[in-house]
Amino acid sequence: MDYLLLVFAIVFILLGLVGCIIPGLPGPPLSFVGIILLHFTRFAEFSFNTLFILGGIALIVQVLDYIVPIWGTKKFGGTKAGVWGSTIGLIAGIIVLPMLGIVLGPFGLIGILAGPFFGALIGELIHGQASERALVAAIGSFIGFLAGTLMKLASSVIITVYFVRAIIETL
Repeated sequence: MDYLLLVFAIVFILLGLVGCIIPGLPGPPLSFVGIILLHFTRFAEFSFNTLFILGGIALIVQVLDYIVPIWGTKKFGGTKAGVWGSTIGLIAGIIVLPMLGIVLGPFGLIGILAGPFFGALIGELIHGQASERALVAAIGSFIGFLAGTLMKLASSVIITVYFVRAIIETL
């Protein structure tokens, strides 16, 4: 049973890391589920405080991930159209472009980075913003998106470090 839980824990840790970049997958909470599953094996035993802090970080970062891009867009004068455009651009950069055979950079990294920016820009232009104002709003949306992604990635990496360290200590 320990090995089965370990396999599931590894899957959740990996899904958590992937979920930091791909929309729709809650990266930090998935990573936290991985650490919880590991906790219930003979491979690791985390203190309540460690689990509480890691869970709190995962929850706070997940909530902030929804707030920071909106804040970035609004701070730079954008609208909801820019936020929606940024999200749609991210999905297009990750899914649609590779499906069309357009491979941009290693693992579609350029699509992941350019998609939200151009999506926000197009969203603002469709909403009727002037070109210069739409560009500034797109930059704000992009900065917010990057900040949210980096926060999620940092929290999932922290959880992954605890995960790997616990396994190494049992070897």
